[in-house]
Amino acid sequence: MLKTHTCGELRAQHDGQSATLAGWVNRRRDQGGLIFLDLRDRWGIMQVVIDKDSAPVAHQIASDARNEYVLQVKGMVRRRPAGTENTELETGEVELFAHEIKLLNASRTPPFYINKEDKIDEIVRMQYRYLDLRRPRMQKNIVTRHRIIKFIRDYLDVRGFVEIETPILFKSTPEGAREYLVPSRVHAGKFFALPQSPQQFKQLLMVAGYERYFQIARCFRDEDQRGDRQPEFTQLDMELSFVEREDILQLIEGLMTAIVEQISDKQLLFKPFPRIPFREIMEKYGSDKPDLRYDLAAVDISDLAGKSAFPIFQSNVAEGKPVKVIRVPGAGKVSGTQLRKDTAELEQIARANGAKGLAWMALPENEAEEVKGPISKYFTVDQKLELVERVAAMPGDLLLFLSDARKVVYAVTDALRRHLAAQLNLADPNQVAFAWVIDFPLVEWNEEEKRWDPSHHLFTSPNLEDLHLLDTDPGKVRSLQYDLICNGYEMAGGSIRIHDRALQEKIMLLIGQDREKAQRLFGHILEAFEYGVPPHGGIAPGIDRLVMVLAGEPNLREVIAFPKTQQATDAMVRAPSLVTPKQLEELHISVIEYEE
Repeated sequence: MLKTHTCGELRAQHDGQSATLAGWVNRRRDQGGLIFLDLRDRWGIMQVVIDKDSAPVAHQIASDARNEYVLQVKGMVRRRPAGTENTELETGEVELFAHEIKLLNASRTPPFYINKEDKIDEIVRMQYRYLDLRRPRMQKNIVTRHRIIKFIRDYLDVRGFVEIETPILFKSTPEGAREYLVPSRVHAGKFFALPQSPQQFKQLLMVAGYERYFQIARCFRDEDQRGDRQPEFTQLDMELSFVEREDILQLIEGLMTAIVEQISDKQLLFKPFPRIPFREIMEKYGSDKPDLRYDLAAVDISDLAGKSAFPIFQSNVAEGKPVKVIRVPGAGKVSGTQLRKDTAELEQIARANGAKGLAWMALPENEAEEVKGPISKYFTVDQKLELVERVAAMPGDLLLFLSDARKVVYAVTDALRRHLAAQLNLADPNQVAFAWVIDFPLVEWNEEEKRWDPSHHLFTSPNLEDLHLLDTDPGKVRSLQYDLICNGYEMAGGSIRIHDRALQEKIMLLIGQDREKAQRLFGHILEAFEYGVPPHGGIAPGIDRLVMVLAGEPNLREVIAFPKTQQATDAMVRAPSLVTPKQLEELHISVIEYEE
């Protein structure tokens, strides 16, 4: 080994011992006869002192060294002189008094500072990702990811799970997102698909009798990019036999609680995790993955608003459209000019999400003042009092009124909550708020295609209490799907699966898969369902999102070693890229040229 200790290892108890370190120059301070180097590796930083009189050769090498040079340093550990200790470093009580330095490799001047947390253009970071990954924050994120994955493996191992790898080259099947296709050279004109998830394989493993399977699985989806998406991502894929919904919820809740409490520095806001029906969470927050670190819930006041003198509310209620109010604590305690500016901005957000406008009231801070807002005159004094009681409003609160088609109200509620929480700093960055969303609809009507689409995927079991509605009113059938949400993200999705071939075929027919098509796409799993399939269910927590939230990062790219950019490209290796005509010929593919 070229080192006896890491740069973050030495402490006061090592005083007087010899040590050999190796790492990168993080900082250099030349004081003539003395040179101070901060030597860095993944474990930390160690101050190295080189005296020209006692080690002239080492001093000359240190004189020529610059940031990011790779050095090996041999010397004696000694306590720093009193008053010069660095409390910001774990090694700050000691220093290495060098007697020998070897230059292992020089470095060009990096395109950005590695020893500072400066704002760097993300494309530059992605282009020089190997340098970006040297920065302490990035190394902390990657190590945190490693610790979380190791914890998961250990946690599941002692609970009887078996880790099994499933194929990456799979068959193209409709499961929601667009797939990445891989042409076959051997079988001209035919394609593999990269798996969106190992969904079918993990169900087949239940047929195979393994009962408790997991995998740290790579998954691929060719979809538009955003902060919490990547074209290739990692999930904890799991499937269990002879379980009901509650068994899986308890298992995952225990795992997530243990990860937060033993790996991260975050605080759990809810313990146990709340279980919220899909309809309830949509009505209150307008999203099936709301951030529950703050409230800002929409309260339905349709009955009260319908009795007001406001014509729009009267007509909307008559048409079955809801009227809802979001209470913004203390947001009415501003000047009239500022209030008009604030509400104009909120109305713009509402309009951008499909609303025709946004009504509001600002409650006075004392009884001598009047309620502000153009909508106030349409409510009687008694109606205002009832409104205040209904939404639990306090003096100085701002009330936002939403009324439109239910989907529009949902979208506006979600957008306003996110905007207000960011503006008012309502979300505590040190908290994580997990919750379960349950009782999703089994299918959703696709107006464009005039058919029912699976709300989750076609292998999700309907709630057995609603089976009688499959033929008469499919839209009212609840599924045994469950999502784990946290801080505004879907952290995991899963369901109890269909294990009966007849029911599986019935669902396929419901969503437009005739028997011939179903046999062509899913014949392998339908046939397997004839050989004694156990009741089973599963879930797939997203590893990238979990690490992102626990690391307090804004997007997935900060917790993945080599991610794709927002444009789904690799800026470092410049992929995707063109291939040679010979390669295309071997794959029996021709490319249609077009102007970008």
